[in-house]
Amino acid sequence: MSLASRQCVSCRGDTPPVTGHDITELHRQLDERWDVIDEHHLTREFAFEDFAKALSYVNRVAEIAEEQGHHPDIYLSWGKVRVKIWTHKIDGLTESDFILAAKIDALRRA
Repeated sequence: MSLASRQCVSCRGDTPPVTGHDITELHRQLDERWDVIDEHHLTREFAFEDFAKALSYVNRVAEIAEEQGHHPDIYLSWGKVRVKIWTHKIDGLTESDFILAAKIDALRRA
C-alpha cells in the first residue's frame, strides 16, 4: 500500500520517532526532492508560476492537513511554497510525517 493511500495516525506523545534505516526506507517512497534534515523533519520547496498559484496550492495542502489532523509548517512567497513536516508532540519524525509528505506530492501531481 502506498504512503499516499494511508491515513495519518495521531501521535500520543509516547510514540518513538523513526530513525536510521526506517527513515531511509520511508524517504525512498517520496519524491526525491524531499530532504530529511537531521532525522528531525522533512522539507521540500515547490515552484509556481505566480503568487496566486502558490497560494492556491497552500490552501489545498491545508485541506489535506485538516483531513489528516496533521499540520505542516508552510512558508509562502511569490511563486514558491516551502513545506516543513515533523511531529511536534515528539519533536521528531513519525511515519505519519512521510504519509503527509506523500499526500502533498500526490496533490502536486493532480
